[in-house]
Amino acid sequence: MAELSPRRPRLDQPIGQRSVVPRPHYDPEAFGRLSERIARFLGTSRFLVYLTSFVIVWIGWNLVVTGALRFDSYANKFTLLTLILSLQASYAAPLILLAQNRQVDRDRISQEEDRSQNARLQADVEYLTRELASLRLSLGEVATRDFLRDQLRDLTDEVVARTSKGGAFDEGARDQRDERDRRAERKKRREERPEPAPSALSQPFTGETDAG
Repeated sequence: MAELSPRRPRLDQPIGQRSVVPRPHYDPEAFGRLSERIARFLGTSRFLVYLTSFVIVWIGWNLVVTGALRFDSYANKFTLLTLILSLQASYAAPLILLAQNRQVDRDRISQEEDRSQNARLQADVEYLTRELASLRLSLGEVATRDFLRDQLRDLTDEVVARTSKGGAFDEGARDQRDERDRRAERKKRREERPEPAPSALSQPFTGETDAG
C-alpha cells in the first residue's frame, strides 16, 4: 500500500522545508476504506468466534505439547499470547476511531445535503403559494357563467325589442328590465339582512291586567 515517493506539493499551501529522507506516501481514501472494512469485521460475531478459537488452540497446544514444540509455556504466563492480544487491541482502537470519523464526515455531508434540499423544497412551496394566490386574483376578474347568461339574456331581450318595434329600440322594455333587476336586488338584500329580535312594544295588546 505504502510506497516511498516524495509527496506532491499543493498549490494552496506554502512549500515547507524539504527533507533528505523521502517520506512514505499513501492514499488516505484507500486506507480509510481498508480501516472501515477491518472495523466492520471486528464488530461481528465471526471475529469473536475466530479469536476465541485461536486463543483456545494456542493455550491447548502449549499445554499438551512438550519439548521444543512448545513456543509459549504456561510457566511464563503465556507472554507471547498476551503480547499478540495487546498488539491487536492497540491497532484495533485507532482503526475503529478512524472508521467512526469517516462515518461522522459522511453524516455531516448528508445532513448538509438534506438541509439544502429542505431549503429548496420550502422555496418551491412558497413559489407555488404565490402562484396560487395570483391565480385566485386572476380568476376573480374572469367572467362567470351566471354573468354571461345575464348578459346574453339582456342582449336577447334587446334584439327582440328592436325587431318587434321595426328596428326602434323599446325604451319601456329596458326600463321595465332595470326596475325588475332593482327589485330583485332589494329583495336579495332584505333576505340577507338579519331580522331584529321582537321587543315588548311590538307584541299585540291582550287586554289583561295584573291582579295585584
